[in-house]
Amino acid sequence: MSDGQENVPEGWEKRTSRSTGMTYYLNIYTKESQWDPPTSPAEPANSSEPSEVQCAHLLVKHNKSRRASSWREDNITRSKDEALEILEGYRKKIQSNDTTLQELAQRYSDCSSAKRGGDLGMFKRGMMQKPFEEAAFALKVGEMSDIVDTDSGVHLILRLK
Repeated sequence: MSDGQENVPEGWEKRTSRSTGMTYYLNIYTKESQWDPPTSPAEPANSSEPSEVQCAHLLVKHNKSRRASSWREDNITRSKDEALEILEGYRKKIQSNDTTLQELAQRYSDCSSAKRGGDLGMFKRGMMQKPFEEAAFALKVGEMSDIVDTDSGVHLILRLK
């Protein structure tokens, strides 16, 4: 058994709440705290990565999606391959400037963000599924991702801010 000083990743401090006696973890750079033990080093707030990004996305669900229904369809039966094929078609239309991701999202996205042209608003790391987050934070403003696969389905992501 350790002496309670388990190793926390760099940039984090393990603390005890005065009011509850529970252990929490403090990011020494952003001063944000969390209950869950951190799994990666804290980044200085002035790292090249923004603390939050704003993205729009176009989601195509398939029958293996976590929730295989949407505002468009009560029961999504298409296969993942079919979903990928549909999304690839959308990607080509966007790249050839026939349309925009937002226009397609408004009509075809299987996410409730469709009515906002796929706009998810600002979000920080830890708020989205890992593959989505990794892709979103890797994009430059105005840049669109390749196809991203998550438990929700397959996405194209456009970084807005």
